[in-house]
Amino acid sequence: MVKQIQTILSARSFRYKVIFISIICLLIPAAMTLFIYNYLTKDTIRDQALSNANRELTIANEYVQKLFEDMMYITNFIQVDAEMNTLLKRKSKDTIGTSPDQTYQLFMDDSKINETIDNITLLGGKSYVTILLKNGKSYTNYSINEYNPTDLFHEEWFKHLNQTKGYESVWIGSEPTVFKSEKKKNPYQISVARTLRDENLNIYGYVIVTIMESKVSEIFKNMDGQEEMVLLDSTNHMLSSSNHSKIGKLFEYRNQLKENNYSNVFRVSKKNYILAEHKISFTGWKLVSVVPYKEATNKVNSIFNKVILVQVLFFAIFILLMIYLLRTITKPIARLGTVADNVQQGDLTIRSRIHSRDEIGKLSKSFDQMLDRINEMIEEITMTEERKRKAELDMLQAQINPHFLFNVLNSIRMKVMVKGDKESANMISSLSKLLRMTISKEKKTIAFHEEIQIVSDFINIMNMRQKEKVNVELSIEEETNSIMIPRFVLQPIIENSIIHGLNQSAGTIKVMTKADDTKVMIVIEDDGQGMDEENLMQLKSKLIPSNGTDYSNSSNKKGFSSLGLSNVYERMYMSFGPEFKMDIKSEPGKGTQVILSIPKGGMKSNVQSNAS
Repeated sequence: MVKQIQTILSARSFRYKVIFISIICLLIPAAMTLFIYNYLTKDTIRDQALSNANRELTIANEYVQKLFEDMMYITNFIQVDAEMNTLLKRKSKDTIGTSPDQTYQLFMDDSKINETIDNITLLGGKSYVTILLKNGKSYTNYSINEYNPTDLFHEEWFKHLNQTKGYESVWIGSEPTVFKSEKKKNPYQISVARTLRDENLNIYGYVIVTIMESKVSEIFKNMDGQEEMVLLDSTNHMLSSSNHSKIGKLFEYRNQLKENNYSNVFRVSKKNYILAEHKISFTGWKLVSVVPYKEATNKVNSIFNKVILVQVLFFAIFILLMIYLLRTITKPIARLGTVADNVQQGDLTIRSRIHSRDEIGKLSKSFDQMLDRINEMIEEITMTEERKRKAELDMLQAQINPHFLFNVLNSIRMKVMVKGDKESANMISSLSKLLRMTISKEKKTIAFHEEIQIVSDFINIMNMRQKEKVNVELSIEEETNSIMIPRFVLQPIIENSIIHGLNQSAGTIKVMTKADDTKVMIVIEDDGQGMDEENLMQLKSKLIPSNGTDYSNSSNKKGFSSLGLSNVYERMYMSFGPEFKMDIKSEPGKGTQVILSIPKGGMKSNVQSNAS
């Protein structure tokens, strides 16, 4: 059978294949569905009625849970947002500004807190947010004329709030509305409260989010079914109902409730009912619906009968409509195939001219643009060689200028040396070498002994600039002279040692290397003023930018500069990968030590591949 179908389709067009396969793929599952549907109708009415009741409750549960999740989101945001916590902790310490700058800062902090509260309550329905600090200061998104937030300290449930731990929340069931503008229209409210804690887990404030109970009851009223829905607390008292007179009372059918999500049929006063319940996990509450069994099954029976009739009717209509639409959809494909055949024969002037916005239209547009681009490339290919020759001439010219500068510097150095000023001549020589290495773009990596020469030239220039000279001691193992490293790696570290470590005073900088079977250690050490533990930790945290730590506002500017060290770390990490390590050791008055550890095996290939 399958082979016969394949034989029939192989000689047909793409359009015919699409229509035939679509009809087959629809007919088979539709016929099977109708057969199974008919077979199970009589035996599944009860199950379907339970399923419908459970489904209606599930929909209502999603809406209700979304309301509560929005409340939890607000409390979570206020509790875990770093900026918000910093501002609130500062406010909880009763800091009073004594200068205009401090007063302005306090004003800006208040504005930022209020703006954040407004921003996190923009989405969803209206909710009342109260941030209450232990010192009595409060932040709300409502006027104090509506309600005085400090009155919350006297609420009975507030005592339980202080006994919570970590991220635990206290859910407060339906209570009389405290907001003046809401009392007439919405007599009850529902709230959630949570503590705000510092690093020592001490409570410094509270956040309370409140919504009107009517938001929950409106969800019940808007459901399509005939069921009665209620929201129950852990003691089976009604927290919300479409009938406000029932709020606070025990649920009439509480004996039928189970521990978990559940649906069942039960009989009361010679009448059957379907009861369904869903637990709202993070509140400890649950939604319950009750619907008369007869009404539920009548609706299901009616649906079963109508569905079969409607399916047959609409399936016939759908088949005809699908055939028409598939022919319309595949028409541009046929057009595109014709254009492709003409292009294959060498006609590059033809275009498909299909302007639909679907994938076929995009493909057609790309095909036309490809043909346009081919014609443009044919015209541009001649000009490309001419531009290439011009670029080579420009590159040669760019190389002449630096060479001219170096030749002039060497001429000046020779004249100065002839006059007997060897110190100035040496300074010009060191400057010329540094400029040559800086301007040169050919070498991405250099041998370690070349880097040492750059450091020596750099220190010569620095010694001529400052009154007190810096002494350099080298202890380089012979086998490390040939290792390849990115150029100008040691110079930023040496510069930091001179400017920050030695404070541009006399001192000694040691450069040492040590190699073993797996790695090479490069140590740069000065005998300068060193750093205390706090500044050292700040420098280390800023060494790797991905840490995300920001110390830009630190008032203590002593110690090494992290900018040059971060640059050194990034370049070495990109050259040697995660096997590269960098560490800094320092003590006040005992100098600073920067340690670079690079892998020994394969280091040349790693670096050279980056250079290429």
